[in-house]
Parts: sequence; structure tokens; C-alpha cells
Amino acid sequence: MKVLANDGISESGKNALLEAGIEFVEAKVSQEQLIDFINENKIDVLLVRSATKVRKDIIDACSSLKIIGRGGVGMDNIDVEYAIEKGLYVINTPNASSRSVAEMVFAHFFSLARFLHESNRLMPLEGDTHFSAMKKSFSKAHELEGKNLGVIGFGEIGKEVIKIGISLGMKVKVLTRKPKTEKISLSFFDGQSINFDISSTQDWDEFLKDTQFISINTPKTTEYIIDAPQFEKMQDGIFIVNTARGGVLNEVELLKAIESGKLSGAALDVFENEPSPELPLLMNPNLSLSPHLGGNTLDAQEKIGTELANQIIAIKTKL
Repeated sequence: MKVLANDGISESGKNALLEAGIEFVEAKVSQEQLIDFINENKIDVLLVRSATKVRKDIIDACSSLKIIGRGGVGMDNIDVEYAIEKGLYVINTPNASSRSVAEMVFAHFFSLARFLHESNRLMPLEGDTHFSAMKKSFSKAHELEGKNLGVIGFGEIGKEVIKIGISLGMKVKVLTRKPKTEKISLSFFDGQSINFDISSTQDWDEFLKDTQFISINTPKTTEYIIDAPQFEKMQDGIFIVNTARGGVLNEVELLKAIESGKLSGAALDVFENEPSPELPLLMNPNLSLSPHLGGNTLDAQEKIGTELANQIIAIKTKL
């Protein structure tokens, strides 16, 4: 069995594959040359992240392919249903990067609540001349403890966001399409753990009532989850972080909500127009921005590689 990790894989994942007797092909192939490369090298497993697209043309043209793997959660760059129809295994790593993405959510929440995103921009420019003025302008900051956290989505990332929120002393609400209850377990350094039964709602009014911080943690959607009607229902001064996918939140309406004072600030790790976000977003001082870094930690990459390798090894025994 030959594996091509076209967008890279961790050393732990690579070593696990090699130890299982699976051949690892070292290459980074352009999208245009991918079909020829797979066919010439008789690749059995194609692993990608977000950069490489696996559409019908590759699936149809590459008869040697048996497994398509996505390092991460979202698989909108893969024609999943079509691949399954053609008899291919399609795998991803829903658990590996969840903690990293959740921690990114709170990195942005802390940045927004304490004006760090703006302070980091201004200190190199004006720190020596306007130090006292900046200190005063950034004084209306917020603690997260005791605040109301609204989490949209109840998947693995949403659950990790909930865990961190609870550990910070926040009051948690969850919004899903259908109400459900999940058991959330917090584990501590000394082996102790505490379980919480968290129930979601599908009622926007109930979800938004008194909510002060919102995290969006859903798969890619065909329409906006948060648009003008949702912004209008929010209380003034709310903070929003989107680490889900570009297109789940209307960026034009987001800017309007910031300009009107409805939002105190927002953070975007994903954008409708990646990899070229709109200039008004990039220039807005009330936005904390990052270039789709949610799962980009060394820890997550190691977990992703290992999780992919374990699934491939398990599937190999079935072929």
C-alpha cells in the first residue's frame, strides 16, 4: 500500500505507517499534476488537508485509490458522497484538532475582552508617545468569569469550547438544530473529573437572551447561520468568534453590527473569501483576525497524523 500525504503529515503519523509496512511517498504535487502522479505511482491512499481538492475528476481518473483522508474535521474540499458511491473509504480526524480550535476561540475572546488585538497593533507605533492615553482607552475591559457563553454547534469542537468555558466559570448555552443533551466531562491533573449534563436549544431568542460571548463551531453551511435578523436580536456589546467556516456568518452584516455598536468586537479565523479576505475586515480595529490557524498547533498535527495512520492501518486489514 502506498500513501501520498500531499499536504504533509506529522512524523508520528509517518512512522506509524512505515512500521505497519506501508510505503510513504514523499512529494508535494500541484493540483494540476495530481491525477498523473497518482496513476504513475499507483497511489492507494491520498491524504490532504485544506489545500488539496479531491473532486470527481480525481476519483474517476485514479483507479488505484482506495482511501481518501482529510487531516482535520471539515471535508468540504472532498466530494465525499461521490467517493463513497465509488467504493472508496473516506476518513477524517474529528477529534485530533478539537482542543486546538477551542483554545483558539478563547485566545480571541481574551484578546477582544482585553483589547490585546488593538494594543498589539498600536504599541509599536505609538507606545512611546501615547502610552497613558492608550492605557486609558483600553481600560473598559471585561473578565470572562461569570459571563454568559453561547456555543453554536455541539460537535467535538463545540464540546471542547464548553469545557473551557465551564472551567473559566462561564454560564453556558448551546444552540443546535434539534434540542439534545450531552454529558460533558472535565478532567483534572490529579485524576479527578466532574460531569455536567448540558442541554441545547433550537430557539434563537432563548439562546441570545443575556448572551455576552458567542462561539460558532459548525460545519460548512449553504446559508448564513448569523445574518441581519440574528444580529438585530443580540444585546448590545456582545463578542463573537468564528473558527468554523467562512460563509456561516455574513461579514457585511458583521461590520454593520460593529459600526452600530451592537457588537463590541468580533474575531475571525475563517473568511468568506479565503485566502484573500476583504480589505474592510482587515482594516477594522474592532476585529481580531487570524489566517485560519484554529487547528495549527504542533500538538494537533501530531494527533492528526497518528489518528490518520491508525485508521489506514485498520482499513488495510479489511482490503
